[in-house]
Amino acid sequence: MKKYDMLKDDPGKSLFFFALPMILGNLFQQFYNMADSVIVGQCVGEDALAAVGASYSLTTVFIMIAIGGGIGASVITSQYLGAGAYGKMKVSVYTALISFAAVSVVLGTFGFVMCGRILTALRTPGNILDDAVLYLRIYFVGLPFLFMYNVLSAVFNALGNSRTPLYLLLFSSVLNIFLDLFTVLSLGMGVAGVAVATVTAQGISAVISFLLLMKALRKFQDSGETRDACLSGAAGRQIYSMEMLGSMVKIAIPSMLQQSIVSIGMLLVQSVVNGFGSSVLAGYTSGMRVESICIVPMIAAGNAMSTFTAQNLGAGNPDRVKKGYITAYGIVFGFAALILAVLSLFHGQIISAFIEDGSSMEAFATGDTYLRFIRFFFVFIGVKAITDGVLKGAGDVVVFTLANLINLGIRVFVSFRFAGIWGVEAVWYAVPMGWGVNYLISFLWFLNGRWSRRKLIHTQD
Repeated sequence: MKKYDMLKDDPGKSLFFFALPMILGNLFQQFYNMADSVIVGQCVGEDALAAVGASYSLTTVFIMIAIGGGIGASVITSQYLGAGAYGKMKVSVYTALISFAAVSVVLGTFGFVMCGRILTALRTPGNILDDAVLYLRIYFVGLPFLFMYNVLSAVFNALGNSRTPLYLLLFSSVLNIFLDLFTVLSLGMGVAGVAVATVTAQGISAVISFLLLMKALRKFQDSGETRDACLSGAAGRQIYSMEMLGSMVKIAIPSMLQQSIVSIGMLLVQSVVNGFGSSVLAGYTSGMRVESICIVPMIAAGNAMSTFTAQNLGAGNPDRVKKGYITAYGIVFGFAALILAVLSLFHGQIISAFIEDGSSMEAFATGDTYLRFIRFFFVFIGVKAITDGVLKGAGDVVVFTLANLINLGIRVFVSFRFAGIWGVEAVWYAVPMGWGVNYLISFLWFLNGRWSRRKLIHTQD
């Protein structure tokens, strides 16, 4: 596959072929997350599936913090790359890795200590509470590896290299599924086995990713391609910069808050689902796993748009960003049509893969009804993602964050206010409402053009 230059090649091809490895990689990541649910649901039982589902929303909060931090690092790194300031680009990478490694240890300790209380507060059904707590405690022991794996992937993408994260995800996916089968079937570890498999697979991948990144960064220094003088000055020997950390924090904190608060909101939404019992929760978990796969190409298109924006703004070319943004609409509409077709034909078979024979019809009906509803609305998250991607790439995160928080507010309000009237269906009716309003706000801000005039980096000492 040809490697397209985001600064020179056709915007549509650059975006699509940069996004494609991210799509494939994230699909494999979602597939092995889904494999956890399929293996547990089929081999252990409905309650075990519900326990993993109850844990999933809480773990997502912490991973979303990692992703938010990765956004801060990737925007600064991409803009230095676009400007040709390779020495400062390297310092920005080292600064991000050191800072977020420290954050991950603190968060892992907090999660390990508090997960039981949090699950109890969320009204997790008593028959699955112990398994859910066990899963989470194993997960939080390995959180630093899982956290850094996500940050390292963001840095690779910022460097214009979306293939390396793909290869690592392929490796991690295969390893995780093998370990799932070994720990659950051979060792009989149940829910604990799934957690051990996930932590082990991503931990190994994180170490390999770090070693590959260090090798990739040395190439920038050794190739003689640098266009700034900082490699021969103080910055060339520097591994940490408080000034760069400050620039990252300006982007990362709103992004981390947005990502984590949205995930916290989804925890609140799940507390509504929990109130309907473990069978409904098992079905909802199945539907959410499928949704997480369906949104992968949309999120990847948004991430590609973010990198494309950051590099071209760093190179002083906002008009090229606008051309890429228009092209991205065709990409997400195409993906939305494909998803609609697949879910229309196979929604029942897909949900059946999660639910073991003999499980309640309520679990199957919940998951199937969710898929039959949400299949029409994935285009909303697609256009939202590419518009948010422009704002993220420009570092214009205030309105982006506000739009996403309003999205969250709609989902939480509708779920709590109308669950007693519409039943659990209120939870998924709220999803496209939130996506649509989020897109409208971000799009109106995009139109005013202020994002194109932001200045985040300084290439001169």
